[in-house]
Amino acid sequence: MTDTERLLRRGLLLEYLTLGWNVAGTIVVITVAAASHSIAMAGFGLDSLIEIGASIVVVWQLKGVASGRERRALRFIAWSFFALAAYVSAQSAHALLMQIRPNSSWVGVAWLASTFAAMMSLAAQKERTGTKLGNPVLMTEARVTRVDAYLAGSVLVGVILDAQLGWWWADPASGLVIVLYALKEGRHAWREAGELAPTVV
Repeated sequence: MTDTERLLRRGLLLEYLTLGWNVAGTIVVITVAAASHSIAMAGFGLDSLIEIGASIVVVWQLKGVASGRERRALRFIAWSFFALAAYVSAQSAHALLMQIRPNSSWVGVAWLASTFAAMMSLAAQKERTGTKLGNPVLMTEARVTRVDAYLAGSVLVGVILDAQLGWWWADPASGLVIVLYALKEGRHAWREAGELAPTVV
């Protein structure tokens, strides 16, 4: 087995681990968000869905199913981030204006803390693997995974502040952090796509 083949297998394994974590996480987080009325948790659940979609695109690309389709893959990731930013912006603004107060959830706290640690580790390994492969899609998806970790940390802080200090506004405010990261990473993915030659179908 060549070094390239080993790296491809490693990249696929990392994506499968990310997929498995986020599928389970989406179920947990959306359930908690619905029960607690947490905008930030709902936004994080949607971010997990984006991570699932991005991982599937990378799996296709690494397997050669989407060979030569890097530009489209990056554009998909970019549009997903922009859609997330629009949704969370609207929901956070509504929660702040209506003063919607979320309920505490220690299940959510535990999951967010675990997700932060897991996604930071996966992101670092994806970045190293993508760099060695010279694969822009895997490297960009590593950034998506790192953003997932940062967002878990930001939502975690908001949930804890609300639970411990009664700062209800910390939840929608942490949702706005998701918006900032989503816009930043969406622009980055769009620029990366623009630097690649258009695919001829």
